[in-house]
Amino acid sequence: MDARVSSTQNCGGSRLSCNGETPAHLRLKRLALIFAQQRGYSACALEVSLPRCRYRADVAAYRPNGKQIGTTAVFECKQALVDLRRDNGCTATTLRRLEKVHQRREVLERNLRVHYPALRVHDSLFAEFDSHNFEVIDHRGYKQVLRQTRALQNRLFDGTKFETLIRYGCANLFFLVLPQKLFRESEIPIGWGALIESNGALQLARKPTWHDVPDQNQLRLLERIARAGTRALNRKLEINFETVAVSDR
Repeated sequence: MDARVSSTQNCGGSRLSCNGETPAHLRLKRLALIFAQQRGYSACALEVSLPRCRYRADVAAYRPNGKQIGTTAVFECKQALVDLRRDNGCTATTLRRLEKVHQRREVLERNLRVHYPALRVHDSLFAEFDSHNFEVIDHRGYKQVLRQTRALQNRLFDGTKFETLIRYGCANLFFLVLPQKLFRESEIPIGWGALIESNGALQLARKPTWHDVPDQNQLRLLERIARAGTRALNRKLEINFETVAVSDR
């Protein structure tokens, strides 16, 4: 979406778009839309209702794959810490604990890559950022670190949206889109990638994990992307229900 089509106004000292969205958030969504299309996601839309859950994605995208089902991706844009973290008095303590657990996780993953090279998963989005499926070896220490990380992140973040989208199989890939000043690798939800704004573009700061999801989920998301895109065009061209309603005459 071109930022020029969204007018802004002063609301209580801050600039908001007509739908209550700040220019900073809209800019991140625009960059995510560009990022996706540059990587072959030819079907994209903003504010897409996701299948099997009550959440909406800031940006959802679908990349065709010939005669096979393509790849789906969800982008969540966060412009401020208040959007990313739960507002509670234990934030500082939780962050310290999360950082320690994240350091243990990095050490474990570094060692597991050496001892289990066959666990590499050749993701189709970024060949240079192939991930590893460590969970298949049922490593007790690694499972414990993941449980601790999820618990601390759920306590820190505003609700459990990030975990829910993965659990419900909403897409193959998930990205958190952030200004550079907000990026903390330990705070990136498990399974999500991180894209940070830098010099007017997005840079991959943390690779996403590939998630296998049923074909029907893929097609449902593609359908919802098409619906969201149609709604956006109708608004832009001022087409309403009465305009497209079939006449009885």
